[in-house]
Amino acid sequence: MITSTLQEYIEQYIIPRYTTFDKAHNLSHVQAVIERSLSLARQYNANTDMAYTIAAYHDLGLCKGRELHHIVSGEILTADKALQQWFSTEQILTMREAVEDHRASSQHAPRSIYGCIVAEADRQIDPDTTLRRTVQYGLKHLETNDRETHYQRFCDHLQEKYAEGGYLQIWLPESDNAQRLQQLRNVIANKTMLRQSFDKIFDEEITNS
Repeated sequence: MITSTLQEYIEQYIIPRYTTFDKAHNLSHVQAVIERSLSLARQYNANTDMAYTIAAYHDLGLCKGRELHHIVSGEILTADKALQQWFSTEQILTMREAVEDHRASSQHAPRSIYGCIVAEADRQIDPDTTLRRTVQYGLKHLETNDRETHYQRFCDHLQEKYAEGGYLQIWLPESDNAQRLQQLRNVIANKTMLRQSFDKIFDEEITNS
């Protein structure tokens, strides 16, 4: 169970901030990360209040850009004095480190189980979801609607991050991410299937934008 006053605070003041972010990091994203974080926290007997809070704050740093968003998110968490009602100084430090460690491109393993939990919860390694988020990010940030330019960025990103040899690492082997990552790699390796998936999603996103 999550402490009711903590949940009320975060639902009122923290989660609504995600309405200003792109489609890949909107309300549905943070809610999904929270749900998965709580499930993993229970599985590993971790503090659910901490896991909930980390998940809620993990992407707030996007307000200042993507490159250092994990660092800025940690700073926002630490600066929020309201959290001192529910957590000790040590717990807040652990939560900050977990937020900082959640980024998939991090060069080091998370410093605590809480970093592992939010990193795995944030992965969303579902082939359909991952492909759509990749298209959405391109449409949000590229200054062109040229289909082939978007497709090349789409392929480059998937290859760099998710394909065999990519930088994404699985920190909790008991999570279902390992199996889903293999499913995604199968799609990436099948160039015909990958192109068909891209065209379908791209057309849907352009139509609904």
